[in-house]
Amino acid sequence: MELKKRSLKLELLGFFLLNMFVVSTARKTIPSINWVVKETKYRRLCSSKKILTVNGLFPGPTLYVRKGDRLIVNVHNHGNYNVTIHWHGVKQPRNPWSDGPDYVTQCPIKPGANFSYEIIFSREEASWFKGDVMEIIQTALADGGEPNKSDAFTINGQPGDLYNCSKHGTFKVLVHYGKRYLLRVINSVMNEEMFFAIAQHNLTVVGMDGAYIKPIETDYIMITPGQTMDILLTANKSPSHYYMAGRAYAGAVYDNTTTTAIVKYTGNYTAPSTPSFPSNLPNFTDIDAVTNFTNRIRALASKDYPVNVPRKVHTRLYITVSVGSVPCVNDSCDGPNGSRLAASLNNMSFVDPGVDLLQAYYKKIRGIYETNFPSVPLYFFNFTSDDLPDNVYTPLKATKVKVLEFNSSVEIVFQGTNIGAENHPMHLHGTSFYHVGSGFGNFDNKTDPKGYNLVDPPELNTVGVPTNGWAAIRFRANNPGVWFMHCHLDRHSSWGMDTAFIVKNGATRLTSIRRPPRYLNPC
Repeated sequence: MELKKRSLKLELLGFFLLNMFVVSTARKTIPSINWVVKETKYRRLCSSKKILTVNGLFPGPTLYVRKGDRLIVNVHNHGNYNVTIHWHGVKQPRNPWSDGPDYVTQCPIKPGANFSYEIIFSREEASWFKGDVMEIIQTALADGGEPNKSDAFTINGQPGDLYNCSKHGTFKVLVHYGKRYLLRVINSVMNEEMFFAIAQHNLTVVGMDGAYIKPIETDYIMITPGQTMDILLTANKSPSHYYMAGRAYAGAVYDNTTTTAIVKYTGNYTAPSTPSFPSNLPNFTDIDAVTNFTNRIRALASKDYPVNVPRKVHTRLYITVSVGSVPCVNDSCDGPNGSRLAASLNNMSFVDPGVDLLQAYYKKIRGIYETNFPSVPLYFFNFTSDDLPDNVYTPLKATKVKVLEFNSSVEIVFQGTNIGAENHPMHLHGTSFYHVGSGFGNFDNKTDPKGYNLVDPPELNTVGVPTNGWAAIRFRANNPGVWFMHCHLDRHSSWGMDTAFIVKNGATRLTSIRRPPRYLNPC
């Protein structure tokens, strides 16, 4: 059977963990920027290979903007694969046409073609853009099994000196004693949640996913794929060299290596032969470290940054998150017992349509998708039990979406299951949401809502669903358009752990989808 090629939603940051940048400049329409997506040869880990880059750079270019700016980025695809670019965490008010996910809001940019993205910044404090590593994803999709583990994690494109042939290029941060620095940390690793720490230094987390939070004093962080954090670092230790390090929080398949960079103080001193390593960096399986960190996250909830969590809910969704499998002819695939791995939400494994959902919705093209994505699981059982019924392992393959009324308030409870139990980072495009509660085991709709935090819940766009646990979010559907929702572990998203929300237009022009651009790429 021939598989349709998935587009490469250019994850500029690909296999690396950390990117530090500051978002600033004038509030105005900025002249158009040209980006060329092309293959460029890079040397890492003792060998050379070509990787997909933007303007030949890895990491790619940083854009400097302020809240309220409007930016045009002309993307020219000189690579060998279809590409799109998603502006992660940018809400794109009324402008789903430039959101980016292939076959959801646009058809891909084919090799040799181009597309102009109009990026509208609203309340975001910092954002980034993303994609996949094509060869790994396509091989896994063709074979039906798990993708290969990464060869290395990197910090700003460099694996660090714990890997072979990487000492010379290890990323270094130069600091002056007594000064405070802002680190903007992005987890753009494809398939792993990450612990991160700096030897002997405390960190103060002040922002997540483009919104401020009550400052958290900590000696480590846990950050899921797709999440961003703003972290203050005070250089107040004896002048020397100190490792910053990142390692995975274990999933079903994970890379058990550690990436490093070096915090290097200025001044006259004798540098150590080996930098100090963060003894407080949690181990791969330390679930308590995950829980202890995430439970401390609260919104700033001040006069200037109020919390507007919906108190009355119009639409409630209870969504199970699972990784099952579907049969293969002659049991010929690499999944369990010769099957093909298939992830799902409420037992629905998303199938890419032949025409992107946004065009189909806007132009009223029939037969592309169905609007009956289930509001509750098709089957109720003990979701977190070790003994599961046989009929829940095989999801239904379909293209189903959920339609929301404009300005309606929505609550989603994501329920982790023991069908491929992992911590799932769920990401929603087009809006931020309030993370009002989470816990382990099966969600109890009578008792658990009594413990919701409706006073200062953090405003996020990516939330981790605990392994064999649940996470509850609330948001207001006030951004008309078609908006993708998916697990930010790329292998799960590629297997179908996706759906989309269609938010209907409001009553006025300013509460309705903007007109499409003059040119849309064909599918």
